[in-house]
Amino acid sequence: MEYNTQLNKLMIPEYGRNVQRMAELAVEEPNREKRTKMASAIIEIMTILNPHQKEAEDFRHKLWDHLHIMTDYKLDVDSSYAAPSREIVESKPRRVAYPKGNIRYMHYGSAVEKFIRKALEMGDDEKRMVYAEAIANLMKKDYLAWNRDAVSDETILAHLEKMSEGKIRFDMNKRLHFIDFRTRNVTNGNVQGHVQQFGGQKKFPAKNNRNHRRKY
Repeated sequence: MEYNTQLNKLMIPEYGRNVQRMAELAVEEPNREKRTKMASAIIEIMTILNPHQKEAEDFRHKLWDHLHIMTDYKLDVDSSYAAPSREIVESKPRRVAYPKGNIRYMHYGSAVEKFIRKALEMGDDEKRMVYAEAIANLMKKDYLAWNRDAVSDETILAHLEKMSEGKIRFDMNKRLHFIDFRTRNVTNGNVQGHVQQFGGQKKFPAKNNRNHRRKY
């Protein structure tokens, strides 16, 4: 008996062992004209096995590329498409550099730190504090996105002061609110069981079906 572990590795397993063997036989055919006919027949079989390929743009070009890959780029036939290059197919993409930065509070993200730096660059004190208040409201929303428990406004304002190195300070009795700019509704973030609005959609606490069962 033959086991898959004893056979050659399938170059593209999606097409199966039989297509792989037909591709290998085509490479061994010495007559170029007959070899081209064999390759064209294999392409038709690959199309039948993968009908979803027809939905892709220029799917036949893709099938011919797959056939060349299955023959380890040894197939030499007359085709409407140029044979793919091993160097291009097997080349690895350039590694994308990961943005590095020392974010003090990860749950706020780097965007909040950029907003704070922008606020510190403002020369108008009144305008800077209005901008800083909007940042504080955003910080509270981001905090609750990661931690569903209630958070005090004093904590958010203390974090803002620390992130701005003490240059932005608010009265600790100040109250922060969520502002839904689509509906212009304002919601106090400290009220238990409140309605939080994100993206214009209301989210209510889950009801107990047994206690809220409609009576007929």
